[in-house]
Amino acid sequence: MPRSNPPTSAARTTRDEGPGHTLRRLVNPRSLRWKVAAGVAAAACAMALGIGLLVHRTTEERDMNIGRGRAIEALTEAEAAFRGEQPVPSPPAERLVYLVGDDVPDPLLERIGSRPASDPVTWYDTRKPLQGPRMWAAGRVDGTALAVHVDMSSDWRSRQALDRHMRYAALATLAVVVPLTVLAAELVLRRLRRVAGTARRIKHGDLDARTRSRGHDEISDISGAVDLMADALQDRLRNEQRFTADVAHELRTPLTGLVTATSLLPESEATDLVRDRVRVLRSLVDDLLEISRLDAGAEEADAQPVPLGELVAESVQRTSLETDVSVIGDPVVETDPRRLDRIVTNLILNAHRHGTAPVTVLVEGATIVVRDHGPGFPREVLDHGPQRFRTGAAERGHGHGLGLTIALGQAHVIGARLTLANADAPSGAVATLELPR
Repeated sequence: MPRSNPPTSAARTTRDEGPGHTLRRLVNPRSLRWKVAAGVAAAACAMALGIGLLVHRTTEERDMNIGRGRAIEALTEAEAAFRGEQPVPSPPAERLVYLVGDDVPDPLLERIGSRPASDPVTWYDTRKPLQGPRMWAAGRVDGTALAVHVDMSSDWRSRQALDRHMRYAALATLAVVVPLTVLAAELVLRRLRRVAGTARRIKHGDLDARTRSRGHDEISDISGAVDLMADALQDRLRNEQRFTADVAHELRTPLTGLVTATSLLPESEATDLVRDRVRVLRSLVDDLLEISRLDAGAEEADAQPVPLGELVAESVQRTSLETDVSVIGDPVVETDPRRLDRIVTNLILNAHRHGTAPVTVLVEGATIVVRDHGPGFPREVLDHGPQRFRTGAAERGHGHGLGLTIALGQAHVIGARLTLANADAPSGAVATLELPR
């Protein structure tokens, strides 16, 4: 099975998943976990409020009915005492006050003013909160207003205690429900992050990455869709790689004959032109063959100690292009010199072909920086990496776009990281190759 493609650009690596990133993810207020927790907390609060209001109103209505019954019963006894039919009830027993005539409170007089004598009225009095609420009952006996009240303080305090206990219970429920909701959401988000991580790995070139999620819910559907997309993408890419390799191999045989035929042509300006085009075609076929080997994963590095400064200087010299080389120290790395030479050569040729002089090469430690002073890499190249047969922009010149692709593939083989960026001031393209130490 062919090995997955290397990342399209080392500058677009996956996000750091260390403790700092995990902490930022946990405290991110826009995270789905906190939105779910907030929704559950709001629903729990609404439910607690609804149940609390219902219990409060039901309890209050029950207390009012009981208070009215007690007040009317006390009024009946007071009416009998007023007529002399029985003794006046003991106030400590019922904690009632027996008022006659002008001593009756005005709100109570207004209520009984137009009522029949046989129809008593009740009134819940909260005018004196320090003494506690009272339930009044009043009526008329032979044209005389008669009123009694019973103390409702104990019922009122019981309702306050009930409300307080319901608030405590609601807070305790939230303290348990919210963490459990966050935990439950985390189990779901972990699966979503696994799907997102697989998609990022596929984006960066790991076409063997799969979620392999099992289940019958919506997240499993998303995971299955990502896996199907990766399978289709991998099949398509393999077909393209196979086509590229087949074309390169098929072209190599007639191209060899064409090179031989051009060597037999008489010397002339037309012959030189033909030989130059054949040389370009041969270079293109060699590049296609190299890319097909890189795609197939058939390339392996032959690492050995290499004096980095000397190797870069020799690579620059073989290009026969005017390039400034600066070497800091005497760095030695263990790498494949042939592949490193190929990478450096391609970067220098790309800088001269698509950039503007001066082109500089800086070697420091295990890092090689190639820079030109042209318009810089196009945004498409920086966002999506170098692509075959595309140079990205007209101002970057002409070419088949294989140089950077080969450099990136060879860097992957030797375990190096190739980063493409643009300089701020002055403008220019910067290619940084970081070799393993």
